[in-house]
Amino acid sequence: MANGLIGRKLGMARVFAEDGTSIPVTVIEAGPCRVVQVKDGAVQLGYGTKAPQRSSKAELGHAKAATLEAAPHILRDFGTGEASYKAGDTITVGIFAAGELVKVTGTTKGRGFQGVVHRYGIGGGPASHGNTRHRKPGSVGAGTDPSRVIKGKRMPGHMGAERHTELGLRVVRVDAERNLLFVRGAVPGARHGILVVNKQHGRSRHD
Repeated sequence: MANGLIGRKLGMARVFAEDGTSIPVTVIEAGPCRVVQVKDGAVQLGYGTKAPQRSSKAELGHAKAATLEAAPHILRDFGTGEASYKAGDTITVGIFAAGELVKVTGTTKGRGFQGVVHRYGIGGGPASHGNTRHRKPGSVGAGTDPSRVIKGKRMPGHMGAERHTELGLRVVRVDAERNLLFVRGAVPGARHGILVVNKQHGRSRHD
């Protein structure tokens, strides 16, 4: 079967285990996704639909070849293992099961231009009265050697709005009727943001 799905983040909630323990979860609307193209050992899945007036002729032709009525809003490739699919097939959240691990990729919230205290969590300067460098970065490099700012130096700048993958999240519940996936913990991005959910082998970060 396919190794993952495209979805969107609906928000956070909590569910209760049998022993009454409260588990924080992120609710993801995962799929259903249509198979747009079959590749060697992988499939291209489409999620959502684009308005015809906003779709190019190439996108419409690509969708028509897969017997789709409209061009998908998002296209992503996923591995299939030994499973076989054909263009036009529908893949649902049923490929996931409670208890298995997933990794979730999304775009983090944009924070605009931020200083080093907020962006990197540095301690900042002295907070005493009369000081003028409470949140300034301080020295950024020696003047004689190397006489330049080293690449990668942590400086003020644009924060967030970056692609990020959260690893080792465990599936708590699967609601096949409503295409919902309940994943323990937080995932990148704001509400209604597009996510890619992939199966993962290994250890959970919450174990």
